[in-house]
Amino acid sequence: MSSYIHIGKIVATHGVNGGLVIKHALGKKTDFKNVTAIFIEVKRDEQLPYFHENTIVKNIEESIIKLEGIDTKEAASKLLQKKIWITKQDFEKLVSKDAPVNLTGFIVFNYSEKLGVIEAVIEQPQQILLQLIINNKEVLIPINESTLKKIDRKKKEVHVVLPDGLLEIYL
Repeated sequence: MSSYIHIGKIVATHGVNGGLVIKHALGKKTDFKNVTAIFIEVKRDEQLPYFHENTIVKNIEESIIKLEGIDTKEAASKLLQKKIWITKQDFEKLVSKDAPVNLTGFIVFNYSEKLGVIEAVIEQPQQILLQLIINNKEVLIPINESTLKKIDRKKKEVHVVLPDGLLEIYL
């Protein structure tokens, strides 16, 4: 889904009428009301579109959303822990400029060597990982104060200094 951006997942149900709690990485309070559709990953690499009915914004990471066709707690429960995606166009309207997920599509350079394009940003409690595809293999680049050299938002580049041997693990 190259024209779609993974923004988070469904973490809980809310109420008895099919409400879903979405944990997202957009970096700001989001109501999803002008989103074309929310795509939910039902199987690996298979997403189905769902359309927005209404939203209650909880905080900068969570929203409670009601989707068309999801009208019971049981129907909502079947979607728990599923990844959610939105179109790249909707993503660009909603994402905070400073959110790590906004690095999707940037090019990563290790010193001056071009590694590849960021396919996804994985936020973990201890660090952020950039997912790239190099030689048809998934590569995870840790981003922290010792590896991140600079981010050039105008050129859409992330410059890193990786520990010796890190890339060899993958390739």
